[in-house]
Amino acid sequence: MPVYDYKCEDHGNFYELASLDDHALPAACPECGKLSPRIIVIAPVVLDMAPVKRKAHQTNERAQHEPAFSTTDQREKDKAHAASCGCQSMSNRKLMYTPEGNKMFPSMRPWMISH
Repeated sequence: MPVYDYKCEDHGNFYELASLDDHALPAACPECGKLSPRIIVIAPVVLDMAPVKRKAHQTNERAQHEPAFSTTDQREKDKAHAASCGCQSMSNRKLMYTPEGNKMFPSMRPWMISH
């Protein structure tokens, strides 16, 4: 059973074991017995995080469930970027060799290990 955090109005935070079915139910305060609602405690690291980094985390979480699709405007921006900076210049070459003689496919499947 997981441990959940609760907050008593009079005695502050406490934690209790509860089943997954009872996760939303209030728990009795160990000091006064009063039913207290469940709270979600946020780690201080998250609260102290730089706003830019927090926004990046939120974007990644959102993108995990709602993938963004490219539009024609975005494709035009990508083409302009590729032409201006040269970071895409290797994309036309399908096969390269390392100094050790190993095959390398920089534009096809970078996650695959060559044989």
